[in-house]
Amino acid sequence: MVFGLLVIDKPAGLTSHDVVAAVRKGTRERRVGHAGTLDPLATGVLILALGQATRLLEYVMGHDKVYQAEVTLGIETTTYDVDGEIVTRQPLPDRLDHNLLEAVLAKYRGVITQKPPAYSALKVGGKPAYARARAGEQVELTPRQVQIHRLELKRFDPPVIDLEVACSAGTYVRSLAHDLGMAMGCGAVLSALRRTASGGFSLDMAVPLVTLQQAFDAGNWKQFLLPVERALVDMPHITLGAQEVDNVIHGIAVPWHDVADGPACAFTPDGRFFAVLVGDPSEDLWRPRKVFAFLANPG
Repeated sequence: MVFGLLVIDKPAGLTSHDVVAAVRKGTRERRVGHAGTLDPLATGVLILALGQATRLLEYVMGHDKVYQAEVTLGIETTTYDVDGEIVTRQPLPDRLDHNLLEAVLAKYRGVITQKPPAYSALKVGGKPAYARARAGEQVELTPRQVQIHRLELKRFDPPVIDLEVACSAGTYVRSLAHDLGMAMGCGAVLSALRRTASGGFSLDMAVPLVTLQQAFDAGNWKQFLLPVERALVDMPHITLGAQEVDNVIHGIAVPWHDVADGPACAFTPDGRFFAVLVGDPSEDLWRPRKVFAFLANPG
């Protein structure tokens, strides 16, 4: 039985679903899911859950992300990146310099309202927005608030600028590039993107897909498998007694003296993760939310 996480350095040219398909084939595990889509243009950190670990993906997807973004000024496309059809080409501002760029970037730090691109995986009437856009439909997505924790200019070589972006989950860097171009009056597209971190996972933990595929062939790919607890480090950790473990396995809430209003990781007396609990402060109880009984009884 496979139960764990793979952190992959996704290459350009593949969709996140392509990577999932490759991992399904290589591991022979049907249940594989990813946390946070990367466009084909993008590379970098892609977190995959295998086996019953897919039940924990909801706790992995909502974390902050860090990107290295290359933005090309003077172009607008249908998709807000270089893979789309060119809509317009415009000259760069006459006074384009570091000062102008910094003034524009300052407007996009903090909490901002962002409109997702029409060519995105967001569902509109049960159908992905990109599918509707490709079919020629006019797609209007509702603007939403996201947070840009850090937006730094790393390189300035007109018409290309390199940025480092630390942002909340759900932020579209393509939309950010588009909005920056509109603010400068010349348009802009995302020309390269690399995700360097997602929550507590970073590139130094990631295995290149080609290396993983070689490990599939060699039969030693499990060396790259990470324990699911690595995705749950932000939750409180609770060690239960043997009887409490048995109660949780059977769906029975257990008392706890320090109940939080949120999820927590539950561990057996010998330190094995086996469940996610949810605090019920009104009754001073931890209620089972997701239980993995086979982890509590590995034999």
